[in-house]
Amino acid sequence: MESSAAPVDPQQKKKPSASFSRKPKKAKKAKTLTASEQRSKQKRHAGLCATLGRESASVRLLEELVFGAEERLTERLTEDSSTLLDDDEVCSDSSEDGEARPNRRRAAWEDEDDEQEEEIDMTHRFRRDFKKSEAETTMTKQKLQQRLKEQFQKAMGGTPSWAEETAAKRQKKEVESEDEDESEDLLRRTGNFIGSSDRLPKGTIKIKRCLNVNSECPGESQLTTVQFHPSAQIVMTAGLDHSISLFQVDGKSNPKIQTIHLEKFPVKKASFSADGEHIVATGLRNKLFYIYDMMEGKIIPVTSVRGLNEQKVSDFQVSPDGKHLLLSGSSGYLHLMTTKTREVIRSMKMNGNVCAAAFTADGSKIFSNSEEGEVFVWDVRSSKCLKRFEDEGCVRGTSLALSGDGSYLACGSQSGVVNIYSQKDCLLEGEPKPLKAVMNLLTAATSLCFNNTAEILAIGSRADNEANRLVHLPSFTVFSNFPQFNKKGICQTWSLDFSPRSGFYSVANNLGNALLFRLLHYNDF
Repeated sequence: MESSAAPVDPQQKKKPSASFSRKPKKAKKAKTLTASEQRSKQKRHAGLCATLGRESASVRLLEELVFGAEERLTERLTEDSSTLLDDDEVCSDSSEDGEARPNRRRAAWEDEDDEQEEEIDMTHRFRRDFKKSEAETTMTKQKLQQRLKEQFQKAMGGTPSWAEETAAKRQKKEVESEDEDESEDLLRRTGNFIGSSDRLPKGTIKIKRCLNVNSECPGESQLTTVQFHPSAQIVMTAGLDHSISLFQVDGKSNPKIQTIHLEKFPVKKASFSADGEHIVATGLRNKLFYIYDMMEGKIIPVTSVRGLNEQKVSDFQVSPDGKHLLLSGSSGYLHLMTTKTREVIRSMKMNGNVCAAAFTADGSKIFSNSEEGEVFVWDVRSSKCLKRFEDEGCVRGTSLALSGDGSYLACGSQSGVVNIYSQKDCLLEGEPKPLKAVMNLLTAATSLCFNNTAEILAIGSRADNEANRLVHLPSFTVFSNFPQFNKKGICQTWSLDFSPRSGFYSVANNLGNALLFRLLHYNDF
């Protein structure tokens, strides 16, 4: 059976398949917008940006480039560039502020010569004394100022009080600004926070030998007195050569100020008044004594004192207020004389002969020591004996001294033993015991003196050479390096004294010399 097939159209055979052929698309013509349509489109786009948020400058620039407004393009670009420039400046300023750089003021004038160190010619005759060696022909200005400062402090015996006050004020301001930082630093570290004390250490003492006080005018005979002025840098010496001399203390040359000659009057003792304006001097042979007025330069002889029945007056003490003189008489009598009217207002009698006496710091009491080894305590106003006790182990008393702070009483004896008592115990206890018996002298302890801080007790003997010691308080030990073993020169000690602030220590000896020592622990005169 034959099959039949449908006839094939030749046109259909040539027709390509739809999957293998694409019809080309006709290009759409760009729609031309009128000016009114462009403005309306810009308004719609601006409204859309307003609803979404703030409009950025870059979007606005793009809109104008796309949608026209060529006439405003140049103006907007100029404004935006200036705006960007201003933003950069603000950012740079803010970044500098963020770094918190300090604002430093520039000097109004800068001189190049200021940076150069000025050289001073040290060969000039006014500057030769400040050279330490011949090689120092020139010196910088700063170094010379430091050298002058050191020389001044050495001459003054330390830093003057007015300079210390100025420096203290300056340091106080610096400390106040640093207190906060130091407190934080203190909490961050560990260690020993106990600072060094200003108290004088025991064992050895820092001491330096200086030029003798009276090197310009040595005594022709033994000196009986050396004493520092209570307020000025002056030392007085007196001796058996009938003279009283005043010297200025600088530790270098110690120039002489004045010498007073008293005809046929060997001076047994001389002392400044409490205000430092007068000098009282007693002799060896009679009750005549002299008063020298330093302000007017007058020598006043006192031939007699009303109410004083004594053949001889050689020892005396000046009260702290300067109103009285305590005259040591014979047969155990003590006479209280007023300095204003020069008459005896009270007399006190003790057993045995008086060997020494002293006022307390407030001037209300008097301690006296007898040759029999008894100590008496007197009331100045009533002249009554408040206490009486025996100096322990003493056979014969020779000297007595009180500390200025009211802490100690020192009693010297013929055997060389010096007993140190507490003043408080002497007033309260019936038989006070000495805190320490110093036994470093082998001959009679004839001179005793405390320094102003009651840290040193100086003891000396006129019966032996080099018999001079410095006792440390409150350890009651003797400084091992004074006097130096291999250097002799103190000889016999007839008088000794400390300067008002313990910067110097002086010893008057039997050769007519007043030795001077610088105590380096103390900064003031």
